[in-house]
Amino acid sequence: MPLNLTVKIDDDSGFCFGVVEAINKAEKKLEQGVELYCLGDIVHNDEEINRLKKKGIKMINKKEFADLKNKTILFRAHGEPPETYETAKKNNIKVIDASCPIIKKLQENIKKSYDNNENIIIYGKPNHPEVIALNGQIDNKGIIVQNTEMVDMQQIPRKITLYSQTTQSLDGFYELVRFMKSKGKNVKIKDTICRSVSDRRLQLEKFCNNYDKIIFVADTRSSNGKVLYELCKRVNPETYFVSNTKDIDHRWFKPLETAGITGATSTPGWLMEEVKNYLENI
Repeated sequence: MPLNLTVKIDDDSGFCFGVVEAINKAEKKLEQGVELYCLGDIVHNDEEINRLKKKGIKMINKKEFADLKNKTILFRAHGEPPETYETAKKNNIKVIDASCPIIKKLQENIKKSYDNNENIIIYGKPNHPEVIALNGQIDNKGIIVQNTEMVDMQQIPRKITLYSQTTQSLDGFYELVRFMKSKGKNVKIKDTICRSVSDRRLQLEKFCNNYDKIIFVADTRSSNGKVLYELCKRVNPETYFVSNTKDIDHRWFKPLETAGITGATSTPGWLMEEVKNYLENI
């Protein structure tokens, strides 16, 4: 017996514009017949990566990049440190730069602060490619702080300039500001969090309240996905994480229920459409 679910995709979900631009640039080159490499995964979503691999893109790591010569490579939206561009020039590699414009501007600003002899703190994840690229702009002299628990106050100068990875929590950033000030630090605040990402949290809270069940579509490797999924789960306990239609369990649903579909900033729209079609036919 069909469940006759009413299913709606969150209008505000899906790729952020930086990822959209990176994928558009990749597809354009592939359609032109260019042999295209990408340094790292173009997006943290295996379903989308597999789709692009079928079109011909080749994802490579830093070691493979160091050995690459006379080819064309795409730098993804996260951005790259200066040494990556130097390697490309040395090895006669043509660069398709898909760095997000917001991140490029952030890189310019953090370098200006560094050249002005400011002590740089970066709020973010130490191994995240965006943070690695940011720190590369300042000769890897920035102090990376993921949360207040990780702060070694003996390492922090009295006067600091605080930047942020663009996808970090706005609340977490200002909690860190308050923490630093409470420890007597003179903090110059550079709020560099992307509002298209931070605003998603408020939009998600409203969306999740409107449905019996929420299906959150994302790759298990997506850090943004994990954070947003937990937010959805807090608002609506009947939230389920899936990477594709194979993860869906029919027992989650009752006949005539409403289901809302949303996802991470790394979740492609076509994948959420697949999930919607699947749910409408169970």
